[in-house]
Amino acid sequence: MILFGVFFDAIEQNTVGVAGPILAADWGLAGAQIGLLNTATFTAVALGRVLAGVVMDRIGRRTLLGANLMIFAVGSLLCAFAPSYEILVAARFLVGLGLGGEIATAVIMLAEFFSAKHRGTAVGLINVAAAGLGNMLAPLFGVIVFSVFTGDDRWRWLFGILVIPALAVVVYRRALPETPRYLAARGRVAEANTVINRLAQGRLHRPVTDEVDYLGGAADQPVTAVSTPRWTELFGRRHRRTTIALGVAVCMSYAAQISMLTLIPLILTSRGFDITSALWYTLVMQSGSLVGALVAALAARRLPRKLTLTVAALLGIGAGLGFGFLGTTVALVLVFGFLFNFSVIVLNTTIWLFAPEQYPTRIRGLGTSVILALGSLSGGLFPLLAGAVLDASGVGGMFALLAGLFAICAIAVQFPRETVGRPMAED
Repeated sequence: MILFGVFFDAIEQNTVGVAGPILAADWGLAGAQIGLLNTATFTAVALGRVLAGVVMDRIGRRTLLGANLMIFAVGSLLCAFAPSYEILVAARFLVGLGLGGEIATAVIMLAEFFSAKHRGTAVGLINVAAAGLGNMLAPLFGVIVFSVFTGDDRWRWLFGILVIPALAVVVYRRALPETPRYLAARGRVAEANTVINRLAQGRLHRPVTDEVDYLGGAADQPVTAVSTPRWTELFGRRHRRTTIALGVAVCMSYAAQISMLTLIPLILTSRGFDITSALWYTLVMQSGSLVGALVAALAARRLPRKLTLTVAALLGIGAGLGFGFLGTTVALVLVFGFLFNFSVIVLNTTIWLFAPEQYPTRIRGLGTSVILALGSLSGGLFPLLAGAVLDASGVGGMFALLAGLFAICAIAVQFPRETVGRPMAED
């Protein structure tokens, strides 16, 4: 249920890049105006993640999932019927709010549902569904929509069709329980034990039978005994280094990823490829995202997080420089584009797992959401700079800039504590 939702979230994040050339032709928009649509989306994603972090640590993870998708669905519908550019920008901001809260909540829920042994694979599957399948299939979705609908405003169908699966997920997710970790941390031990029994017996839709006391007879605790998450804890002595280091790392990886997603269709069409060919080439390069997400999910079971992050960042440096200075043929462009997307998704998937493991339960939602929000904000703003560098210095200059982001990321990931194989902190 969680993975199905983030899959369509990822497709939605790609719609501005996929629809950009057609939207620009239909409304006579400049490249900067297309970039502003992306900036509005990812700035709102950052805000949505921060708000979700504050709210989920107070009222729970489960409640937010349906609300986030409803916000996303309303925003997508407004995009489809937007009468003007200004309304479209506002609608993309609304879409971003829903997307930001959705993914932040999904990461926390899967991290808390699974033990240390399986947590890496479980959280990694989020990016298999999102950055892997979602990013890879988004161009194919565009090809299909633009083949079926041929009018100048066929970009509207691209936004509108995504409302349907979002509403279906909202209905189906009603059976999803709250995480036992959250319930126990809030003093609701009996409810936590019931949820564990439901999961163990596979009875999400039906009452459990022969309930087992997995929590050893612990009694419910007063809710007042549970501390309220505070922003200052994220930058206190215990967590300051982790918050800053992961914040820098995620800003670098998201800036590289979103710049690539946003600008590659425009780069290809500017080189004379039609929109269909450009989207097919983008799909081939985005297949690196799927492979990267799968590799990251498997690596999380055995390899240290910091080792995985370091190797991926170094590979990203090579892929960025290769794309910028050696990508002289279609084959080389596809190879280096594949490796670029592979690297950035290994980074993002591992950071998504690494961040929740760094914080105790009472501030895990807030801490993880702030980290992911910083990445989204960077992803929303940095393509403006990348686009300016592209105009001034060409493809080589832009990808040299992106390679520099990977280098900074490789340094930043050395500072948080290693967490592989360790249980998540509870206090």
